Amino acid sequence: MAKPPGKAKGTRRRAGLPSKQEIAAFLETAEGKSGKREIARAFNIKGNDKIALKALLKEMAEEGSVVRGRRKIRRAGQLPSVTVIEVAGHDSDGELYGLPVDWDEGGEGTPPRILIAHDGPRHERVGAAGAGDRLLCRLEALAEDHDGYRYLAKPIKKLAREQARLLGIFREGDRGGTILPVDRKQLREWRVEQGDSGAAVDGELVRFDVARRGRSGLPVARVVERLGNPADERKISLIAIAAHGIPDVFPARVLEEVERLPRLAEKGREDLTRMPLVTIDPVDARDHDDAVFAEPDNDPRNSGGFVIVVAIADVAFYVRPGSALDREALKRGNSVYFPDRVVPMLPERISNDLCSLREKEVRPCLAVRMIFDDGGRKRSHRFMRATMRSAAKLAYVEAQAAIDGRPNDKTGPLLESVLQPLWAAYAALSKARDARGPLDLDLPERKILVGADGRVERIFTPERLAAHRLIEEFMIQANVAAAETLEQKRTPLLYRVHDEPSREKLEGLRTFLATLELSLAKGQVLRPEQFNRILAETRGLDVADLVSEVVLRSQSQAVYDPANLGHFGLNLQRYAHFTSPIRRYADLVVHRALIRALGLGEGGLEDHEIERLEEVATEISQAERRAMAAERETADRLIAAHLAGKIGASFPARVSGVTKSGLFIRLDETGADGFIPISTLGSEFFHFDEGGRALVGERSGESFRLGDRIEARLVEAVPSAGALRFEMMSAPVRRAAGGRQGRRPLGKRGLRRGKGRR
Repeated sequence: MAKPPGKAKGTRRRAGLPSKQEIAAFLETAEGKSGKREIARAFNIKGNDKIALKALLKEMAEEGSVVRGRRKIRRAGQLPSVTVIEVAGHDSDGELYGLPVDWDEGGEGTPPRILIAHDGPRHERVGAAGAGDRLLCRLEALAEDHDGYRYLAKPIKKLAREQARLLGIFREGDRGGTILPVDRKQLREWRVEQGDSGAAVDGELVRFDVARRGRSGLPVARVVERLGNPADERKISLIAIAAHGIPDVFPARVLEEVERLPRLAEKGREDLTRMPLVTIDPVDARDHDDAVFAEPDNDPRNSGGFVIVVAIADVAFYVRPGSALDREALKRGNSVYFPDRVVPMLPERISNDLCSLREKEVRPCLAVRMIFDDGGRKRSHRFMRATMRSAAKLAYVEAQAAIDGRPNDKTGPLLESVLQPLWAAYAALSKARDARGPLDLDLPERKILVGADGRVERIFTPERLAAHRLIEEFMIQANVAAAETLEQKRTPLLYRVHDEPSREKLEGLRTFLATLELSLAKGQVLRPEQFNRILAETRGLDVADLVSEVVLRSQSQAVYDPANLGHFGLNLQRYAHFTSPIRRYADLVVHRALIRALGLGEGGLEDHEIERLEEVATEISQAERRAMAAERETADRLIAAHLAGKIGASFPARVSGVTKSGLFIRLDETGADGFIPISTLGSEFFHFDEGGRALVGERSGESFRLGDRIEARLVEAVPSAGALRFEMMSAPVRRAAGGRQGRRPLGKRGLRRGKGRR
């Protein structure tokens, strides 16, 4: 005879086991764990009566009135108060929704759609969540049907992505199939059980989730989305978009809101339409959010000085805090640029029309007028909300050619009145820049030109022109002015901060520099000029690129933060992004802060935004890293596809990374990254010298080191993974003091292949 149960959750004490209705009522109101142990404790069931309880619960599970999980039991058709959901996407109203992760375990049919709250206390919000992300949420059952939603989820935290969103190539098999992942870090295959292929066909690119099933707990894959033929180069950027959960479709609610945006109100704005501001951008730029103007200062007290005006598109006039458009922009964080497409932060109606500073068309802007002396030192500045009309849309190469004596029909009439004053002002700013001494790492970036058919036509490194540096320096000065104004007005803002290198990275750099008989001083305030001195010492030597590479890797990553930590790389005490609100959410926040601080009208920063600044900084910093990773992976995949037809060809390259397992290399012509396994390096064993960034031959002492110029032969190209494998065609190097080196000539038969030390 069972002992009478105790009271729990209002259950009346009686003899025997609780009824099925009482257990169901308990599960409906229970918080936290609700397994057999919790039920027994709630009803004071002990001893042999627990066996009877187990049998009763099994019976209820077979009837379908409860669902039994690994450590919990819940009422059928009901979700626990705290659970994990997977973000499914946005509905037609632009609202984020998800599905329960563990719904399948009960076999209860279609899982309920869960509306994800986007407001609430700070600890209940999760930033930059996208399709495929998994969120730990607190659920509230909705009293009645709300557009098909039965629950409202308030996120507690976003779980590590891990295997929540993997990409792979599906291979059909007799009992389901397998998936080969496109992620180069995943060196394994995943089994797909029958019924979990999602109707994918052999060789198709798919998105899949991984779960552990059965008593063995072996991981299996479940296809959740088909993405098409991975060999189609036009799909390559879609791989990165899907893999990183980058939102690339604007919800209908956002697009409808864009169509209802107000017309430009010129009242209360300063009129800059007669000022010959010009935009200078890449040839293929589709949006233009900054324009510049310069002229000599006519103030006799500032002889040789200049007035510079930087005008930026007034995005804040159209994108208001709390709107669906604003929420979508924050979720995206920034525009993402691929060789074949752009995933914009804002709809084209804004980025390419209303806020694009088109030639000869009136546009709203937020402008700063800055006065500099003849040495490039800023004397004063003033922000204004204005209207402007771009005098000309120019490309970098076009403006530079005019200055270099090759004007065309457009730049010729502007040369004396517009372009030459811009270059004269830049010459003054350059003096102050050189005196300030920012980190002098002007590294080139590769550009991939994609044709109309989606295939790579050319990979090249654009020339760095004075026109590029001019615009960069003007934008830097405008960004500094924005940070200074907001500090003076005591208005919160988002700084762009770049901390100095960590102690660990500095020690690694010192160890490496010692192998070249170079030193980085200890025990003093670290400044960029110390790195610049090392770069200058090695300029012109065969180790110059090597030193630049290692110095670059020693630097911290720039982020957004409401606290001012300064910008180490630019050697500036305060810095904020102000100049690109079309493509960066941080700049939009700074615009709103300036509007609020200076009383410039509608669209200013609101109190609830100020409360969220720290959270917003984290979200957009994560979105920026997400975009950088997606852009890099897409470039790698496109280049691998481009080189796939050149197996067996040799390429000049440079060692760009050294690990225990081999060498990473970068091809000179295309900038493609590849790998040479240590086992293919030569006829002797090689060991890893971490301090020297080298693989050193055990017998000869000769080595391959970071920065070495080599010749490598392409052995394998895997476009879907962006992976290139090479074979070393150059001999290792004899090292001498100070970085001098002598390369041993190859024999007639080249290097013999042998096993290396892993």
